[in-house]
Amino acid sequence: MTARKMQTSVLALAAACAWAVPAQAEDADTAALRQQLSEMRAQMAAMAEQMNAMQSRLDSAQAKAEAAEDAANDAAQTAQVAAATAADAKAESDTTGAFAKAAKWAADTKISGRMYYNVSSVNAKDAAGNKVESDGGFELKRFYLGVDHKFDDTFAGNVTMDVSPVDNGGKAVGYGFYIKKAYLEAKLAKELKLRLGSADMPWIPYVEGVYGYRHIEKTLTDLDSFGTSADWGVHASGDLADGVVSYQVSAVDGAGYREPKFTETIDFEGRISAKFGGFNVAVGGYTGELGKDVTGAAPYRTATRFNAMLAYKDEIAGMPVTIGGEYFTAKNWKVLQAAPKDKAEGYSLFASIAPVEQWSVFGRLDHIEPFKNSAPLMQDDFMMFGVQFSPATIVDFALVYKRDNADGGLKIGNLGSGQEKRDEVGLYGQFRF
Repeated sequence: MTARKMQTSVLALAAACAWAVPAQAEDADTAALRQQLSEMRAQMAAMAEQMNAMQSRLDSAQAKAEAAEDAANDAAQTAQVAAATAADAKAESDTTGAFAKAAKWAADTKISGRMYYNVSSVNAKDAAGNKVESDGGFELKRFYLGVDHKFDDTFAGNVTMDVSPVDNGGKAVGYGFYIKKAYLEAKLAKELKLRLGSADMPWIPYVEGVYGYRHIEKTLTDLDSFGTSADWGVHASGDLADGVVSYQVSAVDGAGYREPKFTETIDFEGRISAKFGGFNVAVGGYTGELGKDVTGAAPYRTATRFNAMLAYKDEIAGMPVTIGGEYFTAKNWKVLQAAPKDKAEGYSLFASIAPVEQWSVFGRLDHIEPFKNSAPLMQDDFMMFGVQFSPATIVDFALVYKRDNADGGLKIGNLGSGQEKRDEVGLYGQFRF
């Protein structure tokens, strides 16, 4: 029962009591009764006031509770909206972050390519002067496709694919697909850079950079198979003395990048070079088993090679000029343990000049004696010269003449079996991206 209802009941009871006593019968007892009734009415009125006050407090408390509930509901709705907004913002941030990471990955990744090709006419004769080759056509010498990625300022990686002709007894039977380079690089300082995997070897790529015409012909040791341009192993390189001096040392399996294998020993190749005022000087060497020391195979003698190069590459009277020479000597290169010791020796002289923009002329002369002990009469003289047009930094075209003149039925370089003299005229080119 509420306080208001109680108050109404008390007042009604008091009124009934008052009217129950007749006026004419009033006496002392009646006066006393009236007094008691009056006091009761006063008490009931006080109780009614207290109940009214209590009801007011209850009403106020209920209003506050309802207001608090409304505020809580509003807060919950606000929290839900805020949570939804935060979720949307996080989703948008995650999407933006994913795009940013993808964009950074793409910016740190470079794809490159290079193709060497020629259209040539070839004529070759044997020792008796008989024509043993007279043909020509288009030839894809090399196609490289590389992917470089920089993980951070220290680590990077490279994968380079090599497409080149497959030789079978002197006859091209198609093209082979090889992994030429696949390495992880750690650039610890300018003085020390490490590569693990198949990477450039110390000597041949260095000489190619000075020589400048790899797209027309390989360098001396590469052309005559006394070295390889890349191999599987560990490679350390760096620059010293503010870049004046550079070095590289490689520990490899020795069989070349096309034939990774387990071997019983490790081969080593190294180079130290210097560049100052246009002059480039370098010495290098190799020692090892050339990948021949595999379990169960016939033993080979340890092969050694010494290399040296001196060149000038700069401008003279405003014209780019390169002139230089490479020398090598090798011992027991691919010689069986049971066979006598052998020695090889050779040199290459090269020069080029660009008298006008986009045009250059070049020439080269090689001499090699690959078997000085076992077949001293076998030797080869190679020469080439030509003119090159470079309409863009990524495109070169060259009209080239090449000639091999060998003695003793030597199969080396571009010479096939039974060929003593070989002449080639062709249009050589390369493009890069």
